[in-house]
Amino acid sequence: MIYLQNLTKFGMNFGLGRITELLRRLGDPHRLIKVIHVGGTNGKGSTAAMLAGVLQSAGYRVGTFTSPHLHCYTERYRINGMEIEPNRVANLITRLRPHLEAMVREGFEHPTEFEVSTALAFCYFYEEAVDYLVLEVGLGGAIDSTNVVHPLLSIITNVAMDHMDYLGNTVSDIARVKAGIIKKGVPVITASENSDVLAIIRETCREKNCRLVRVGQDVTWTYGEHSLKGQYFSYRGLKVSYAKLWLPLIGRHQVVNAATALAALEVLDDLGIYIAKNALQEGLSKTVWPARLELIGDKPPVLIDGAHNYDGAGSLRLALDEYFPDREIIMVLGMLGDKERARVVAKLAPRARYVIITKPNSPRAGDWMQMADEARRYVSEVDTVESIADAVLTGIKRAQKNDLVLVTGSLYMVAEAREIALGLLKNH
Repeated sequence: MIYLQNLTKFGMNFGLGRITELLRRLGDPHRLIKVIHVGGTNGKGSTAAMLAGVLQSAGYRVGTFTSPHLHCYTERYRINGMEIEPNRVANLITRLRPHLEAMVREGFEHPTEFEVSTALAFCYFYEEAVDYLVLEVGLGGAIDSTNVVHPLLSIITNVAMDHMDYLGNTVSDIARVKAGIIKKGVPVITASENSDVLAIIRETCREKNCRLVRVGQDVTWTYGEHSLKGQYFSYRGLKVSYAKLWLPLIGRHQVVNAATALAALEVLDDLGIYIAKNALQEGLSKTVWPARLELIGDKPPVLIDGAHNYDGAGSLRLALDEYFPDREIIMVLGMLGDKERARVVAKLAPRARYVIITKPNSPRAGDWMQMADEARRYVSEVDTVESIADAVLTGIKRAQKNDLVLVTGSLYMVAEAREIALGLLKNH
């Protein structure tokens, strides 16, 4: 793992040349795996988890490659929900290193950390003979290192403003990058509702002769009863409908993600991949996706959510208003400097009684204390606490009987805060 961490010195260097060359030296394992490629701004991981869970319940051997991880690097590589063993990662790295060194000797740039991680994933899942690999895009699409595959199906959950330093300053610019995962003749599913985004996706599908399925138009859903344990919803699809499906995740956006996964399964059915209704129900009902509107403990209740951009903050605010309308909120917030921090604060802070701004453990944290000035526009009581552990502890200690402690922001911060909160509440 340390070897991979050290590769971060090569930074974010986009392009497919290095990963293509590395995979060629490894025998192009990515060409020998059946892939479902999942891109988009928000909801990629949840949609991937639902898809993988249903396919597993149907009896398939399913690999998932997702990023970033929350607590341990091995979370990125799973087969039927089981993480890769650390010694297997070490073994794969040992086998990859001579190829990396040979590339540098021969004048190629050294692959980045994410490119090496991606190559490792393809080797692992090929050697483990998975039936399907649910592959999450790392960042963007067109020049993301996962985009060397020719998948069975491409999914673009949605497109919103995020990673503007790398992807562009308008939603249309970002959509063009995301649409880069669309391949000739490969069906596409999107849940995006933005007209500018849809125009770009439609045009790309026309150019590449791809079937396009729109979630919200071609397939629809109806929200049902909900509680803090999850929610029911109904689905009207291309060929099938389901009256009452259970999803153990909260937030209306998770129903959109579920409908996206179900639309994907219908398209896979057209490709000869049959999923029985009971497998579909079982797979959805077992979906777990930590740090996304995850409620832990009850004295006080702590809600963990990686709302790391404005679109995610909007979904979180809707969930707060729907699930916790009568609770006062103590908010622990930490975000990277390259995010729309002022807009996120404007969306979330008005729901809080007390805000604690903390610093993500990342060189991209920037002027993290500036967020406190933004928060003071909406909340009278705002503190800055640099240590994430101290920030979480302060929030929990300050909570009164009817309060909710909300921990949100960049996944770098939320992951660490989640571990701390779990430990504190366990010993409480």
